[in-house]
Amino acid sequence: MAGLKSDKVFKGPERAPHRSLFYALGITDEEMNRPLIGVISAFSEIVPGHAHLDKVAEAVKAGVRMAGGTPILMPSIGVCDGISMGHEGMNYSLPSRELIADSVETMALAHCFDGLVLVPNCDKIVPGMLMGAARINLPAIVVSGGPMMAGIEPGVRDISLSTIFEAVGANKAGLIDEERLRWFEQSACPGCGSCSGMFTANSMNCLSEAIGMALPFNGTAPAVSAERIRLAKHAGMRILDLVARQIKARDILTPAAFENALSVDMALGCSTNSVLHLLAIANEAGVQVDLSTVERRSAATPNLCKLSPAGDHHIQDLHRAGGVPAVMKQLLDAGLIDGTLPTVTGSPVADNVSMSVVLDSTVIRPVSDPHSSTGGIAVLRGNLAPEGAVVKRSAVDPKMMDVTCNARVFDSEDDAIEAIYAGNIHAGDVVVIRYEGPRGGPGMREMLGPTSALAGMGLDKEVALITDGRFSGATRGAAIGHVSPEAALDGPIGLLQEGDRIRIDIPNGVLAMEVDDAELARRAAAKPAFVPRVTTGWLARYQRQVTSASEGAVLR
Repeated sequence: MAGLKSDKVFKGPERAPHRSLFYALGITDEEMNRPLIGVISAFSEIVPGHAHLDKVAEAVKAGVRMAGGTPILMPSIGVCDGISMGHEGMNYSLPSRELIADSVETMALAHCFDGLVLVPNCDKIVPGMLMGAARINLPAIVVSGGPMMAGIEPGVRDISLSTIFEAVGANKAGLIDEERLRWFEQSACPGCGSCSGMFTANSMNCLSEAIGMALPFNGTAPAVSAERIRLAKHAGMRILDLVARQIKARDILTPAAFENALSVDMALGCSTNSVLHLLAIANEAGVQVDLSTVERRSAATPNLCKLSPAGDHHIQDLHRAGGVPAVMKQLLDAGLIDGTLPTVTGSPVADNVSMSVVLDSTVIRPVSDPHSSTGGIAVLRGNLAPEGAVVKRSAVDPKMMDVTCNARVFDSEDDAIEAIYAGNIHAGDVVVIRYEGPRGGPGMREMLGPTSALAGMGLDKEVALITDGRFSGATRGAAIGHVSPEAALDGPIGLLQEGDRIRIDIPNGVLAMEVDDAELARRAAAKPAFVPRVTTGWLARYQRQVTSASEGAVLR
């Protein structure tokens, strides 16, 4: 192919030193006469979702070679949100997204790759790689590692990571003993792959497909399946066509593509973190997406799926029922997505899903009979969240949709969970956890510990949670996150006091405290200035540069 970026390191006598270094890698003349494809893999031995990515990446490389390219493997970091949950490690989870995007930019441009195959799987790695691809605007395709199979509680139900987090709460409440807890911890996560519910990792893997950057079934083909390996080979083949036709990331990541992704997000009932990540990817692609876009798509799109934690089905069930293509075909037929948009398959959306059918309507409901007429995520606003907050509406019990609660205010996740475990939270309370936002945390920690503790204690239908931090995709209940502005940026959440009454009206998008303006002004005048918790290292730099969650918590 003529006019490749790799010509800068392969062509001409002045590039003899560069070719010498490629020879040192064992690269042949024949390989230097083919497109140079970067395969960026997040394989590691610390993340269950990534433990098998070496095999997926090798399949990608095989596909690249079959299609006439030269694949070069490169690493990416990746944090396991489950292992980092509930301690200082979680402060690094969201910030790692920015490091991943920066590393994609660095490695791709420093070495003049013609195209990229991105091999992520877990929460921040998927959006981080997509942010990097959008920023540098090379031909790129995503092939994820695939979901973990659900564990099995014999004769009862399928289980997942959220089950064991909730079992901790049940144990603290005396509902199960240590032996039963031990059984859950050994059974909930049976092998490699991204945790098996519609948590953040699987949300983003499905949305990579919906936005056009991954092949059909990228979001749902199980990690342990041969289908996943075939998918990886096909992704390796497809990148050569994208390079030949110079179809770049931003050619696919258009405003209409983000609208499609948000519609699929609402139909699937994805993690609230998907909002944070789609805003960040759009920022890198130069596309204007904000919470009003999310509100509009949620209002227009019915919720068709209730996957764990919102329901009993898992990603393997969605795959069996027809996967994301079957959901998109439903939305397309209803006029809720644009079928003309380009994708990495080389064909438009409509062609990709034309043969898709729903094989199990208990998993994927028809548009005419949805779980709800509006989407799985709701945006809330009011004097507690002037710039907005988000809640996974599909995982909220009907009793908690419109309530007024007593504020129990905590300035850290650790203080809140201590109170929950001590039995100090009661029906009718709302647990408020502040100073855990992007800047205040720093890093906007996920609050799976507190929400799971309440669920395990049987309080998720009686107690709400509100935070300027985040909630894991494994969270269920009236868990409202991303409250903006955050407390560290003088947001109203920082003015709440113990016992204040808070109105939560999810159907009407309201989050408000019943405190008058004069009292709020008095509190604001008396409030001490925020003191950063971290003053050294990467997190201190992140804390100085990160924006509000309502902007995707990107760096400026």
